[in-house]
Amino acid sequence: MQKVLITGANGFLGHYLTALLVHNYKVIATGKGACRINLLHENFCYESLDFTQRDAVEYLFQKVKPDIVVHAGAISQPDTCELNKEFAYQSNVESTKHLLAQSNFLKSFFVYVSTDFVFDGQTGMYIEEDVPNPVNYYGMTKLLSENAVQAYEYDWSIVRTVLVYGAPKSGRDNILTIVAKSLKEGKMSRIVNDQVRTPTYVEDLAGAINTIIAKKATGIYHISGNDILTPYQMTIAVAKYLGLKESLIEPVTANTFQQPALRPPKTGFRLAKAERELGYKPISFEEGLQKTFREIKPMMERI
Repeated sequence: MQKVLITGANGFLGHYLTALLVHNYKVIATGKGACRINLLHENFCYESLDFTQRDAVEYLFQKVKPDIVVHAGAISQPDTCELNKEFAYQSNVESTKHLLAQSNFLKSFFVYVSTDFVFDGQTGMYIEEDVPNPVNYYGMTKLLSENAVQAYEYDWSIVRTVLVYGAPKSGRDNILTIVAKSLKEGKMSRIVNDQVRTPTYVEDLAGAINTIIAKKATGIYHISGNDILTPYQMTIAVAKYLGLKESLIEPVTANTFQQPALRPPKTGFRLAKAERELGYKPISFEEGLQKTFREIKPMMERI
């Protein structure tokens, strides 16, 4: 049975990926600090890893010898990256280089999870061949990492995605669950209505990565939903579904917030390549929203 090493396994996507891949692979889930994955399976083990430390990466690779590496770990908060550029570079770029160097010795298949923030957001609905041009330092670190992956000697795949949502397993909320909690508590939320995305249901993303591994599909793939929405439209859909006050959500422009990092105004992906080569078929945003809140209904009822 092949061995898959996952970075960022304690995170949002990492939880879903780990739970999915254990059915067909030996999964070495890694994260910084203690394991936060509630999973009992004979194919699952957890190893603490600070991937910014070259020696730690080398030690773990020599120990577990992964056939496949899924690098999903990163500092993904744009403002944190903008304010702490050296930290962001070490966490997002140098870590990727450390993992690639050790993967090279083993000829591991390297799968890198990237972002729509490699684009400037001037046109939107990007295809894989469009030229990246990030507007913030987070996007720059992801692009630099993509460049390193593309120089890798053996098989690689880059999976770009957009605004991932779903039921949180790691305790870290996403836009839907954050707004849902605010609505339940009767609090106002100001949500951007002049940015466009194609939000991605987390199980669709995990499933696409699973398919990429199974097919050993190489190259760049855009993985997201098909629905073109603003964050405001997404959160209004949450209020309607939960029967909560839509009036508590105020539409604003990005200029309303004084954020250190710029956001690309219009991203979103065209999915023709993933549909053709991977058989990728994302669920609708409406269905993803329903699945999200069915899973966390007990938690919402306690608020």
